[in-house]
Amino acid sequence: MKRKIIPCLDTRDGQLVKGVNFVDIKELGTPVDYAVKYDQDGADELVLLDITKTEAGHALRLEMIQEVAQAIAIPLTVGGGIGSLEEIEATLGAGAAKVSISSAALSRPEFINEAVARFGSEKIVVAVDMGLDDGQHYVYSHGGQQKEDRLALDWVEEVVERGAGELLITSVNHDGAKQGFDLPFLSQAKERVEVPIIASGGAGSIEDFVELFQRTTVESGLAASIFHYGEVAIPELKARLQAEGIEVND
Repeated sequence: MKRKIIPCLDTRDGQLVKGVNFVDIKELGTPVDYAVKYDQDGADELVLLDITKTEAGHALRLEMIQEVAQAIAIPLTVGGGIGSLEEIEATLGAGAAKVSISSAALSRPEFINEAVARFGSEKIVVAVDMGLDDGQHYVYSHGGQQKEDRLALDWVEEVVERGAGELLITSVNHDGAKQGFDLPFLSQAKERVEVPIIASGGAGSIEDFVELFQRTTVESGLAASIFHYGEVAIPELKARLQAEGIEVND
């Protein structure tokens, strides 16, 4: 199995931003510039997230999605506040290979079934933001700000039963902290489901990716700030993974 390296582009008002633990947001530049760089550096896929749409309720930024999709040759997953079949259709029509849904699925789980029935499971990623509270992992919504009365592992199982073709699992406790991925939870999730998992939240070094792929069977590792700020270069990361006997795409 070849593991994937996936940079994440968080956007607000059409600009690339990054925060720590989903807050302290800083603006970095235009997403298309970063997308092109990551494509050239050997990223396997890209994730483009609108971090304010769920709360603000603004329209899809289709021009931004289209601009990014047309500038790169690798698959693009788009998410953030997507809450209807019409918005999924528009996002795919703008060039996204896959669409990520989260809060809308939590508020109405049948939305997953409907999306899969219309577009196919391979197009539907469910983003699971989870956090540790009182010894249990719970689901969080609204950009990691709102704790739900739902256990994360149960939700992981349910969304896959409803047809989700891939999971994007983010630890809100680890996000931006650069202390490593939540390996215990990711291992438990892989024991529960067979669909591919993208691990997100916590990558701070090349070693964190090595540990992720050596200690779990997770298919993909996602990060943002360490790539944005040049702390980790994708070519060097892939070379190290190959040196450790971890299969990746060249």
